[in-house]
Amino acid sequence: MMNSIKKTIIAFLMALGPLTAVGQTLPSLPSVDQTNELAHINVQQLISEMPEVIAAQNELAKLEKDYTTQIDNAFKEFQTKAQNYSADAANQTDVTNQARQKELESMQQNLQEFRDSASQELQKKQMDLMTPLLEKARDAINKVGKDQGFNYVIDSSPNGGVILANGKDLLEDVKKELGF
Repeated sequence: MMNSIKKTIIAFLMALGPLTAVGQTLPSLPSVDQTNELAHINVQQLISEMPEVIAAQNELAKLEKDYTTQIDNAFKEFQTKAQNYSADAANQTDVTNQARQKELESMQQNLQEFRDSASQELQKKQMDLMTPLLEKARDAINKVGKDQGFNYVIDSSPNGGVILANGKDLLEDVKKELGF
């Protein structure tokens, strides 16, 4: 095992040998002013600290609380009615009990539909409120990045990516190299 490691190291050094021979220097790369090539920003932090976003989140929380209160009240009404009907079932006819059962099933279905509707409305409201704010933040990042001469701005949030890309796009050149 030790011999194979030594052989691997020797082979690696021999491969590097011509590049790092004594007295030989590597050709220097063209000087690039990298101070203004690349910048980063934590977009999640920016968004979370925007006053407009905080106001929108408060509005969404109030709307969610209103929906939750309405759903809770409707559920309590359903429970009360179900308990009353259950307690009184022995004193009623089969026809009345069946009608009450249908009424409870209808109430339960309406409650579920209201929950679904409220959830969809919250999602829609969130998109309506947040989309322009996210666009505003992106536009501001692009403006500041360009104004300060950066070619690339990277989102340093977890799972972030490139926000601004002013550098050369190699797509067409690589396609040409590949023959299409």
